[in-house]
Amino acid sequence: MIAAERDHSGIPHHHFNGKIERPRILAAALSLELLNDLALRKPTEPLGWPCLADWDLLSDPASEIVPDQSGCGHDGVCINQPTRAVQGSNWESPTMDWRSAPEQYGAAHFHHDDIENPGWQEDLTLTVPTDWPSGCYAARLRGADAEFYVPFVVRKPADVTSDVAFLAPTATYAAYTNLTMQRQTNEYNLGCVASSYTPLDLLAFGHPGPGKSLYDPHDDGSERSIGSLRRPAVNLQPGGWLWNFQIDLCLLGWLAHFAPDHQTLTDEDLNREGLAALDGCQVLVTASHPEYWSLPMVQAIDGFLARGGRLMYLSANGFYWAIDFHPQREGLIEIRRRRPGNGRFGAGEAYSSFIGRPCGSWADLGRPEQSLVGVGYLTEAFDRSSYYRRLEASEDPRARFIFEGIAEDIVGDFGITGGAAGLEIDVADVELGTPRHALVVASSEQHGSSFARTLGGLNFSLDCGTMPQGSPFVPI
Repeated sequence: MIAAERDHSGIPHHHFNGKIERPRILAAALSLELLNDLALRKPTEPLGWPCLADWDLLSDPASEIVPDQSGCGHDGVCINQPTRAVQGSNWESPTMDWRSAPEQYGAAHFHHDDIENPGWQEDLTLTVPTDWPSGCYAARLRGADAEFYVPFVVRKPADVTSDVAFLAPTATYAAYTNLTMQRQTNEYNLGCVASSYTPLDLLAFGHPGPGKSLYDPHDDGSERSIGSLRRPAVNLQPGGWLWNFQIDLCLLGWLAHFAPDHQTLTDEDLNREGLAALDGCQVLVTASHPEYWSLPMVQAIDGFLARGGRLMYLSANGFYWAIDFHPQREGLIEIRRRRPGNGRFGAGEAYSSFIGRPCGSWADLGRPEQSLVGVGYLTEAFDRSSYYRRLEASEDPRARFIFEGIAEDIVGDFGITGGAAGLEIDVADVELGTPRHALVVASSEQHGSSFARTLGGLNFSLDCGTMPQGSPFVPI
């Protein structure tokens, strides 16, 4: 079986797009009658003829090795992480968990624009000096007409702790790597024109080589499920559109000034080590958009808060999507969104192929963000942002320290997008887990009508500032 042809230079082209299930190479040619008989059999049924190769695409779908079941030793290799553990031709909807009926999830979905890494040879290595402060660094690559940054995070030595830690949301970075949906969002909502884009923005829009984000469909229309940082990430650069990484650099600059001895961790650190990654930490600062979380990460935050840790959650639409990290290769995440309107996965494809845990939103899995951090996502619109108005609860003795030296009732009525409140909005909601003793000290208002398009019937323009009085939810 050939999934891609090669031209005279040996470079693959005309790649296959679509699902393949239990491919086999027979040791002898069959008559048309026997081939018709073979087409009617289930893929798990024995053939009755000797095979030169018989590839089982479900066996350990997280592995790149596809074992040959024929006994001839012709194991296959999956390149660039196609989507595994997907519905086969004999799927009968017995379960949404492929592990419960593996014989019905034996297909793999190949796309010509799958990319896990480009397979380049190593040209440059760096041994990080032990005296470098923890933080975000980058290798700057310069050409005649271009400049490119390769960011990386430096952590403190294992035996050194810090009172303050910043969690770099590398899972979210992997999801948004090489986002091209940004172009439509900017031009429709913010009125941006092509002249406002950086050369790297234009590269992401027009060049297929680095691959796209989890918000951009495959060229065949199917949804992407694998996000990778093991490839050129054209939007993980200083400068450009202020979103995720660029705003996080501002937070890191702020921490460098006010907490110069802080620790910088990554999502992979927290996923791998759990609560132990936060040993010695008293204050954990999350980033501008910590949206994608694995189960070990959520459990670590639960444990951190339970032992008295303090969490500074400085954004909205965080702790939203449930993902899995690849068990062997760092920089790879998987998500299957499951929800209508959020993708085109088959009805039975709800569990990750990496670990086998259910994907989707944490709210759908019984863990709304309010139950973790008190507020949760409600709506979004990428137009002009607004401000916050102080509420009566801001005068409570428990919150008075927050407003020391601030006499104004209006807070954050300035900034690049017009104000501090916008883009995405969270709400407090006691029914979803916001503690009844929580204080809502300020609430945003005067948002544009474009926010209402994603509300689903809810009204967030309410005047209530304390819990549990008034409505069960309050805009943040």
